[in-house]
Amino acid sequence: MSKALSLLILAMMALHLWRPLGFPGLRYRRDVWKIAVFALVAIAVTVLLSHHG
Repeated sequence: MSKALSLLILAMMALHLWRPLGFPGLRYRRDVWKIAVFALVAIAVTVLLSHHG
């Protein structure tokens, strides 16, 4: 699951650098760091949930 999530996030970052996505808070190319922070949090939660059970 985390590998698929990582690939999805990388694709979103590349797409955002090419053409900004236009989501709230992601209007400019310089906002790509916000996707990276979201990715780190999402992967951490995925890892924690998979090792918790």
